[in-house]
Amino acid sequence: MASKLFPINESFAERAIRIVLGFTILSLAFFGPKTPWAYLGIILVLTGFIGSCPLYTAIGFSTCAAPSKS
Repeated sequence: MASKLFPINESFAERAIRIVLGFTILSLAFFGPKTPWAYLGIILVLTGFIGSCPLYTAIGFSTCAAPSKS
């Protein structure tokens, strides 16, 4: 049962990419330039784990495969 607030709108591959990229960007807050902007990586990590992107929900976009009609 999908939630109306957080519908699943990301494919498995996109979720994996978001998590890896998010942790990579987040690591910049601790290693490298140590910029506070790197904390924006948290957004990618959270949306990757949840499987729902609020921006996708707002514009009605989804990268999930279309459900098959049985």
